[in-house]
Amino acid sequence: MDERRTVKVSKYLAKHLRHQPERIGITLDANGWVAIDELIRAAAAHGFTFTRDELDHVVAVNDKRRYTIDGDRIRASQGHTVQVDLELPAAEPPPYLYHGTVARHLTAIRTEGLRPMARHHVHLSPDRETATRVGARRGRPVVLSVDAGAMHRAGHVFHVSANGVWLADAVPPEFLRFPG
Repeated sequence: MDERRTVKVSKYLAKHLRHQPERIGITLDANGWVAIDELIRAAAAHGFTFTRDELDHVVAVNDKRRYTIDGDRIRASQGHTVQVDLELPAAEPPPYLYHGTVARHLTAIRTEGLRPMARHHVHLSPDRETATRVGARRGRPVVLSVDAGAMHRAGHVFHVSANGVWLADAVPPEFLRFPG
């Protein structure tokens, strides 16, 4: 499978497993799962065909491990805008986590902290390199350090998704460290 096809299938999966399952007539269960056969049939009925082998390839090579297969079902690992419960247990975070953003958002972040916006959680990276890549998707990246250890001690709950992304309901500004 060539790289362009892999990206195209991956983006299609993200759109329908994270944001708009109803557009192709699928229903995610309460935990975000859908039967793979149902997904493939619905996609084909809406003009986008892919095989189980292509799906398995996309899941296997995705560098962000965005999708999880469990037997005959699939779900997105995190990043949903539709309501799902990923059943992620609370986890103790490392002392610091990181968030990639761009300069135009810094004024609001300094005042309000990090908010989930359209998603259900704020996404945090375990290292600066990953946060830099995340921020670079929207322009010149700015990496913020999150004092996750202090947040945890203050009673904030963290979860870690299947692909290693740390999730929090929000990050108040007092737990953020800005560069420079």
